[in-house]
Amino acid sequence: MARFQRLEVLNTMLDTGLVPVFYDGNVETAAKVISACADGGARVVEFTNRGDLAYRVFSELVARFAKERPEVILGVGSVVDPGTAALYINSGANFVVGPVFNPEVAKVCNRRKVAYSPGCGSASEISAAEEAGCEIVKLFPGKEVGGPSFVKAILGPCPWTRIMPTGGVDATEESITQWIKAGTACLGIGTKLITKEIVAAGDWEALTAKVAQCLWWVKKARGVPLFLGCEHVGLYPTQAGGGAEVAAWYAKTFGFSEKVGNSSIFVSGPGPGRIEVFKEPKEPRAHVAIRVANFEEAVRVLQEKGIALEEPTCKGGVKSVFLKEPDPAGHRVHLFWSAS
Repeated sequence: MARFQRLEVLNTMLDTGLVPVFYDGNVETAAKVISACADGGARVVEFTNRGDLAYRVFSELVARFAKERPEVILGVGSVVDPGTAALYINSGANFVVGPVFNPEVAKVCNRRKVAYSPGCGSASEISAAEEAGCEIVKLFPGKEVGGPSFVKAILGPCPWTRIMPTGGVDATEESITQWIKAGTACLGIGTKLITKEIVAAGDWEALTAKVAQCLWWVKKARGVPLFLGCEHVGLYPTQAGGGAEVAAWYAKTFGFSEKVGNSSIFVSGPGPGRIEVFKEPKEPRAHVAIRVANFEEAVRVLQEKGIALEEPTCKGGVKSVFLKEPDPAGHRVHLFWSAS
């Protein structure tokens, strides 16, 4: 059974704009691929139904990530018939993708409220899929059916259509920009992103960096700014051990929740923004964390402005770096990027 509701899956696909697509028959290797993609910011990953007994590998992956990384949304690709769709849905698929449109697959997915993105190559196929309840249709093979110009042509008379091209999308700024500017909702990228060389070498850091870079190109093409706003404010107690009292005050006064870490406590509500309260005194003034859409690009831009930075910290899908000089009021400032 799917862990995520259909609307959450679709909205996440639309928000991130990228769905990594791959197959590997080794559970451990497949898990590392998915983790690397998630570390780069891609929460939605498509595992294709290619190898013998692929559903067994998928089932193990679903169970593992539900426990170890529950934020990851796993779905299945290369599904052409309702029996296979039902098998994977019962194995935990949160969405189903196929190279062709099959009305019977749509019925199976709709019964379980699972998102279905069938492969379409014409206006008529797209229309038929939408009439069957498909919110995001897969353009396949993306390059051969007309590429970005095809997307523009479809969206003219049908601006409500949401298209995800797969095949013909390269992991380059030029390709990603062309597709996004044409009006695609999100991009499916397979071996151009998860290359055989990266998998063979087990270079998961390279894959994570590549995914993060592609996501930045998607955001950039959409007009998302590099510097997004204040991620959190860091407060320091005036007395030893006073941080817990400060955090408790915010939690009690405003009904916020507390998340205790090694050296600090994050306090937050359901809305955006957090307060980081350090357990022990460290700085005389608060610090400000600026959230960025891409860490490496933000570092480059600041350095080009002549702003000196300290050594960056990269751990667990989070990257940060302090500016060497404080703001005019004496507050320290650091960049903050998170895969989540």
